[in-house]
Amino acid sequence: MVDLIKTGIGITKTIRNVNRMKEIALVFAKNGFDEFAATGVASQIPNFVIPKSKRSIKDELNEQSERNWGRTLGFRLRLCFEELGPAFIKFGQILSSREDLFDEAFINEMKVLRDKVKPVPFSEVKDTIEKSFGKSIDQVFKSIDPEPIGTASIGVVFKAELLSGEQVVVKVKRPGIEKLMETDFSILRFLADQAEWASEEIRYLGIRRILDDFSMSLVNELNFNAEVMNCDRYRKVISSYNSDELIYIPKMYPEYSSHDVLVMEMMDGVPFSNHLEISKHLDELGPKLDDGLKIFIKTFLKDGFFHADLHGGNFFLLKNGQIGIIDFGLMGTLSKRGRKNFIAIIYSLITFNYENVVYEFLEVAHYEKIPDVDLLISDVKDALSPFIGLTVQQTDFSQVLKAVVSTLKAHEIFLPREWFIVFRALITLDGVGKALGQDFDIYAMMEDDIKEIIASSLSKEELMEEGVWAAKDLISMARVVPRHIRWFLKDFSHKKYGVQLIHTGHEKSAKLLNQSLIFLGFTLISCVFLASGVFFLGSPLTVESPSDIPTITWIFWGISATFFGRGYWSIKNN
Repeated sequence: MVDLIKTGIGITKTIRNVNRMKEIALVFAKNGFDEFAATGVASQIPNFVIPKSKRSIKDELNEQSERNWGRTLGFRLRLCFEELGPAFIKFGQILSSREDLFDEAFINEMKVLRDKVKPVPFSEVKDTIEKSFGKSIDQVFKSIDPEPIGTASIGVVFKAELLSGEQVVVKVKRPGIEKLMETDFSILRFLADQAEWASEEIRYLGIRRILDDFSMSLVNELNFNAEVMNCDRYRKVISSYNSDELIYIPKMYPEYSSHDVLVMEMMDGVPFSNHLEISKHLDELGPKLDDGLKIFIKTFLKDGFFHADLHGGNFFLLKNGQIGIIDFGLMGTLSKRGRKNFIAIIYSLITFNYENVVYEFLEVAHYEKIPDVDLLISDVKDALSPFIGLTVQQTDFSQVLKAVVSTLKAHEIFLPREWFIVFRALITLDGVGKALGQDFDIYAMMEDDIKEIIASSLSKEELMEEGVWAAKDLISMARVVPRHIRWFLKDFSHKKYGVQLIHTGHEKSAKLLNQSLIFLGFTLISCVFLASGVFFLGSPLTVESPSDIPTITWIFWGISATFFGRGYWSIKNN
């Protein structure tokens, strides 16, 4: 019986997907993508013939220079996304933030989608609100304005007043949006697979990878409870910098919030996106923005939890002079290791250390084939050459980042989602300042924090922690490797394997790799003893001469030097 029910649900879902796919194919074909639509979509739609558009995208591109392709493709895609609704509009909005993948003309077309979301009448979301509360609206609100004050691809926002008299905003999920997103997302994945199969250029852009990132962000954005938790956590982070008089985080009402409805305090102020009105307050706002940005940067460098969507529409100048922040659906996180990588990248950019820039990016980036590192370093040097000789104050931080990311893209090296969120958030903050006529010196703001963090990383506690983790890695490796060898030998003894030896000419490389692994092992052990020696120095460090160093520390350091020397000798003499 259960299997029968599952089968019925599967058939219903398939029919729904087929009907939606037919609609999508028609829209794409109508807007000139009939060649693409015919690559694999038609085979998924029974008795369906892909129509021909009046003006094929292929014909139009053939008549234009390559520099206009982004605008042409972007315009056609935007028309498709607008007609196909929220899921596609949301996807287009995500594409609009990927300056590392697409050219400016394409990005500008996708940005238009931010203002193309149709509002939802209050009558259509009233049931969602009451179902969430488990009671009628009159039992929660004294009044609620049926005219939306904001619309987005996922939710719609209304102004209301609680029975207690508090002014609030109510964000409600669009009816049926999750089911529509699920259907459209599965179709988008299919279309991406077809596009990547048909075009090497599209495969190079990694549309499927963007869709996977899209899926991850949607999980949180479709759950308003996550936004409530993000807001509370961010409030604690911001408050830790004694910023309560400068930055204001609105109050959330978890007792009235749920998976589908969010109730939060109404912000009474001027949004930064209202350039005409906000320009009247720039004398007052300038110093506050400078202080606020320093705090936001600390959330990147020290906390690893930051607001990832701080555009002008999410900033408010409140009547009491504070800077208010809203919209905590998209937050960024960086692990402790990630923050160290981030600091190393920024410091390398500040000092124009091209090799370190490349190696640090390669440590966190995605790439399918091993890049030509020497060529990459040379290209990064060329990309950063316009900034050489400029002071930190003269350097445009966002332009430096864009130059490096564009160079990585040219070598088919891509930043993972969490790292692109970091850099995009910084560029967005820089853009807010420029839009308000404020020329932020982000480099200089970061410099003091970075130097402080680098100094603290050499402290006894940090070195001990690094040593402990290195020791744990070695112990874990020592425990796991024999187990896997035993499993392999057991499997090998029960099955027949054919072994074919082929002369590849890479024996020297293999030997070098083997020697490098041996050297790495000795170096790790050396680091453990080095950190152990530091532990016995005491805290705070008061070493003024070698005689102040305890004997036990010298012993550990001697063992450390022995292991390192043994590793070096293994390479030198082989």
